[in-house]
Amino acid sequence: MARFRTRSALFGMAAVLVAGAVVPAQVAGARPAAAADRQWAALGDSYTAGVVKAAGEVFEYPRDGCERTDRSYPQVIDRDLGSLLDLTNVSCGGATVENVTDVPQEPTGRNSPPFQTDPEYPFPPVPPQSAAVGPDTDVITVGVGGNTAGFGQMLSECPPLGLLTLGLGTPCKAALAANLPAQLEKTRQDYDQMLTVLRERAPGAKILAVGYPTVVPEDVSKCRYGDPTQFGTITRGDLDWLRRNLLDPLNEIIETSAAAHGAAGYVDLADSSRDHSVCDADKWVEGFVTRSGRQTNVHPNVLGHRNAADHVEAAILNALT
Repeated sequence: MARFRTRSALFGMAAVLVAGAVVPAQVAGARPAAAADRQWAALGDSYTAGVVKAAGEVFEYPRDGCERTDRSYPQVIDRDLGSLLDLTNVSCGGATVENVTDVPQEPTGRNSPPFQTDPEYPFPPVPPQSAAVGPDTDVITVGVGGNTAGFGQMLSECPPLGLLTLGLGTPCKAALAANLPAQLEKTRQDYDQMLTVLRERAPGAKILAVGYPTVVPEDVSKCRYGDPTQFGTITRGDLDWLRRNLLDPLNEIIETSAAAHGAAGYVDLADSSRDHSVCDADKWVEGFVTRSGRQTNVHPNVLGHRNAADHVEAAILNALT
């Protein structure tokens, strides 16, 4: 696991960042008491790590396959608050909740045949992300759950099903809905266990649970069937089903679990990104590819990570004040 430190003399916290439903009250950006370095561990999956070119460049060499990028929200916040927080970023593309808790992960890098191969694949396993926290950790941010809930699986299996129906109906729902309640229940149980482990390892840490941004719009008529810069051949009916039955419940699980475990806050990214979905013109989450044809596989771009940074940063400052 790599440790990255920034000592830039940035005390630019005077601007209060609007953090949606993050913590009870926004605090004017005064420097938190006790000027000594605070230890911050950033945990999570690809929506934290960055992973795609649209979220910047991979900055770790030698690479470990987790594909953390320099414009992902932990790195953006590190540049903003590096004089206050000592960042350990162990987020990793493809991570499940169990990979954060206690299961080592075998990162895939950018290896996604037949579309893309990574010459450095395979990568050695990385430790469970919880190993990066301990009694001296002051802040933990964690954004994970989508892979456990099966969102990546849906993005892989739904397009060919939608192609068979030429965009009609809800073929993905018909094929996969039966298993979804069990996947969400596993996500809930795993998330509870993860927060229990993090609290045991770092009893004094402020834990912030980071939700997912709006990926699918409420109005799926915005989504163009067959457009790879959006959701390709996933039908509009299936997109509406995915939002209502997977993505919205996933954020509810994260928020509810955070409250039940006494976390310092839930960082709501969905509300602020409501008009910036994959199907919006001003998108903060890319579709399967960018307009230039670069593979992105439905991940936040630099604008999405900047929005996440604003909200997570505000939550951190509130938690430490």
